[in-house]
Amino acid sequence: MKKVILAIDGMTCSACSNGLEKYLNKQNGIKQATVNLVMNTASIEYDDKQLSLADLDKFVEKAGFKSLGIDTFEKEQKKNSNEKYKLIAISILSILTLYVSMSHMVGLPVIPYLHMIDYPLNYSVCLLILTTIVLILGWKIIKNGVKNLIHKTPNMDTLVTIGVVASYVYSLYGTIMIIRGQTDFVENLYYESAAIVIFFIEIGKFIENKNKNKTKEALQKLMTITPKDAVIIRDGEEITVTIDEIQKGDIVVCKPGEKIAVDGTVVEGVTHIDESFITGESVPVKREEGSKVIAGSINYEGTIKYKAEKIGKESTVSEIVRMVAEATNTKAPIAKIADTISSYFVPSIIALAVLAFIIWIAITKDFAFSMNIFVSILVVACPCSLGLATPLAIVIASGLSSQKGILVKSSEALENAHKVKTIVFDKTGTLTNGTLSISKIYNYSNESEDEILKQVASIEKKSEHPIAWAITNSAIEKNIELEEVTDFKAIAGYGVYAKIKEDEFYIGNRKLMQENKIEIANEKDETNLAENGNSILFVAKNKELLALIGVKDIIRENIKDTIAKLKARNIDIVMLTGDNEKTAKYIADEIGIENVIANVKPKEKAEKIQELKQNGRVLMCGDGINDSVSLVTADIGVSISNGTDIAIDSANVVLMNGNLDKINDLIYISYKTIRNIKQNLFWAFFYNILMIPIAAGLLNAFDILLNPMIAAFAMTISSLTVVLNALRLRRIYKKGEN
Repeated sequence: MKKVILAIDGMTCSACSNGLEKYLNKQNGIKQATVNLVMNTASIEYDDKQLSLADLDKFVEKAGFKSLGIDTFEKEQKKNSNEKYKLIAISILSILTLYVSMSHMVGLPVIPYLHMIDYPLNYSVCLLILTTIVLILGWKIIKNGVKNLIHKTPNMDTLVTIGVVASYVYSLYGTIMIIRGQTDFVENLYYESAAIVIFFIEIGKFIENKNKNKTKEALQKLMTITPKDAVIIRDGEEITVTIDEIQKGDIVVCKPGEKIAVDGTVVEGVTHIDESFITGESVPVKREEGSKVIAGSINYEGTIKYKAEKIGKESTVSEIVRMVAEATNTKAPIAKIADTISSYFVPSIIALAVLAFIIWIAITKDFAFSMNIFVSILVVACPCSLGLATPLAIVIASGLSSQKGILVKSSEALENAHKVKTIVFDKTGTLTNGTLSISKIYNYSNESEDEILKQVASIEKKSEHPIAWAITNSAIEKNIELEEVTDFKAIAGYGVYAKIKEDEFYIGNRKLMQENKIEIANEKDETNLAENGNSILFVAKNKELLALIGVKDIIRENIKDTIAKLKARNIDIVMLTGDNEKTAKYIADEIGIENVIANVKPKEKAEKIQELKQNGRVLMCGDGINDSVSLVTADIGVSISNGTDIAIDSANVVLMNGNLDKINDLIYISYKTIRNIKQNLFWAFFYNILMIPIAAGLLNAFDILLNPMIAAFAMTISSLTVVLNALRLRRIYKKGEN
């Protein structure tokens, strides 16, 4: 068995992706196919002994789409879209069609020479032209409906297509009869029904398609993390080459501030490298001869040379791209209530309409009357409001969420947030601020803390070490004016030496103190800082210990209350981090999380998420590139606004101000939204189902008969009811409890 991800061209809506998926899964040799509308891809697992890539391309083509081959997720030019202008044209023409056909019925001024009774020929030909143009503009809906009918996977597009085409063809027949002189057929024209149905459906399609390429763009951004160029050594000389020209075994040179170009092993030099986008570690790690380096990570200090080992698709970044793509494509789709209903409803209505037509033509021998029954059933039963029931509530709830600082990017998130059983938090940058800060200063001198900070920051300003940056930033935040430093010297692996005026300073680790025979007292303070997850900076002045400075990543404000509220909802809380277990456990204990999983790589994070999903829906909250796979693997991915682009774009939800307590708001809004959707689904069918017996002619004996015009009106009423009910969601702006 083999698995490929094909790029698909021509999908415009969920009906397209669902139809293609069902068609592919019916083919011999395909074990499983999953079509992703957002990514415009089809993930296909197939028997490579029975089928080839060419066979898969042919299957896609037969289903009415085009295969663009294996998806590389490379940056592509955005296609110009005329969908907005097409919708405007359909709107104008549909409203004009409705006005021409109904103005005389509701007392509005009639357009000259287009009166239904006085000028039946002008009237019918005008409606024919207008409606024909609308149908041409909305041809994709009809095409999809026919295609799904042929493939025996009828959906709402199929029902709409049959109703629209039947109305149009029957009206066209009436127009021909009017041209031949039988003007009484003017009473049996239903062009406006066909045009208005297309109009409503196109609005839904436009909303659905608006932002569907976000996730694919996120993958394309990820490919740009590695630098375009690098310096390598060939024939004893340094030359600059593109990243594609690097070969396995090449020696690559990386200077301070530059990015690692490819995965490899250090052969010369010592430095600290920021690998947080992969590992989740907030503190840059030391890399020396024999250490592994990862493409895309940032070299903070020192020039190093490393041997290229993994290039192109073998690199860690490419592996993450592949995992994100596969996780997105293999993610089980959430069964929509509307889809479930329509899967039974559509075939049933088609069968009912055909049966009614046959029965009535057998009883009355009247083709026109029987066709009227057929069209009326399809039009009245076609719940266009069903297409609005879910997305309208989602749109309003999304707007409501945005007012509370929650950017919701998918309907699945709002549908499922209140059903979450487990919430998984990344540590660095999510539960913590993600940047080093001074947490504690133990002062062993008569000088003030600000004076100590002034001296240390003045020296550390000349260092490129991340801890030095934390010290310097603290001084800047306090508006402390720095002093002039002389004789600065970085001591690799130990710290720094410098002079301020006549005073000598040694600032660094314990080894630096021991090497210079500086006495270390108060070891309890050192132990306390270490146990609390700090990196420790020893400060000595004129060979005497001046202070101990603890630097660590600080937890977010009010995070303890947030965790407590989530626990009160009977939700299991898990910390999942690439950081070391000791630091992770300390942070977890401080904020009240019992379940901690540490030392995990991006791939392992996704595997843990899959395990947790066996116990119910999982929400993952993270901020880094290393979280991107987990975010798309979880049922709901939540990122924070100061996270990386790939994390934000891979997530279903973004917390705009980084306040994790907004997750509680998301859960509450989700509960209210799903209840509103269920109410909308009821109203979407209520009027329609109520009218079906009348449309079928069951009350004809009492001279009660429904024509397509009234059927279309009933359809409009159900849509209006759904809209008004969805608007009620605005009243939940003030947070309540469910």
